[in-house]
Amino acid sequence: MSAHAPDFREPSGVERIFRGRKTGRVYAAPVNVLEMAGRSFLVAPRGRTQWVRNAEAAGEVVLKRGASRRRFRIRAVPDAQKPEILKAYLDRFKLAVQRYFPVPAGSDARAFRDVADRYPVFELLAPSEAPSAR
Repeated sequence: MSAHAPDFREPSGVERIFRGRKTGRVYAAPVNVLEMAGRSFLVAPRGRTQWVRNAEAAGEVVLKRGASRRRFRIRAVPDAQKPEILKAYLDRFKLAVQRYFPVPAGSDARAFRDVADRYPVFELLAPSEAPSAR
């Protein structure tokens, strides 16, 4: 595997069928929520995709599963705090996301230090909980 990954990975033809965006419309993107130490995180394994930029601009995301919809405020996780989260994310969802990481699943968290800035990570917060520096 290459030690360099692009800032954004274009979706494949199949992925494009299921993901789209039209100005002014809500769109969907499949995501995996990582539960870790009593906290919930969203990781963008493909980098700064459109959903990441929209989430940053809005300061929130709405996650839908079946008929359930939940709104969350988001807090961007600083690069220095990402290695442990990225390791846990890759170990948990390796079948779906290993291709986006130059570090193999099962690696030590230190292996993610040099690539942490390529992967946006957000902590999910209750709608009334203000983002803080944790």
